[in-house]
Amino acid sequence: MSDFSEDENEISFQVKFLGRVEVVRHDGLQILEEAAQNIKSPDKYSSEKAAKKSKVHLFVTLSGIDILEDKTKFLLYTCPLSTVSFCAVLPSSSKVFGFVARHPAADTYHCYLFQSKTFSHVLVSVIGDAFRASKKEESIRGGRDLIVEALRHKNKMLQRENAELKRRLAGLTD
Repeated sequence: MSDFSEDENEISFQVKFLGRVEVVRHDGLQILEEAAQNIKSPDKYSSEKAAKKSKVHLFVTLSGIDILEDKTKFLLYTCPLSTVSFCAVLPSSSKVFGFVARHPAADTYHCYLFQSKTFSHVLVSVIGDAFRASKKEESIRGGRDLIVEALRHKNKMLQRENAELKRRLAGLTD
C-alpha cells in the first residue's frame, strides 16, 4: 500500500503515531521538543496512554485533520483546522513532526506527534497550506456574508422607500 494518497478534497498519509500530549502553550519548536521528550518518558500518572508508534492514516482536508487507526479504521482524533495553531518538523529529528491544536471543548492545547521516514517536511507543508486555504476560504465566505447583509439592508431601505412612495401616491389620487 502507498504511504500517500489524494483525491480532490483530501490528502492522506500513512505515518506512525507517536502520541498526543497536553501542552501549556499553543506554539513553538520548544513545545514540540517537550512533547517528544514527554512521550519518550511518559508520566506514570498520565491518564492518557497513546498507542505508541501505531500506524495511522492522517487525512488533511480544508476542514480539519483526522487521525484514523490503520488496521481498524477507528477515528482516534479529529482536529478542525481552525484549532491548529502550530505545525513543524522536530529540529532534533527530521523524521518526527507534529502539530498543536486547541481542544474544542476545553481551554487546553494538545501536541500530536508523528513519525515518517519520507514525508515529515511534506506533511508540515500540506497542513500549513490547508490552514492558509481554509482561512482564505473563510474570509471569502465572510466577505460574501457582508455583501449579502449589505444587499439585505439595501433591499429593506428600498422597500421602505417604495412603501412611502405608494402612500404618497395614494394620498395624491384621493
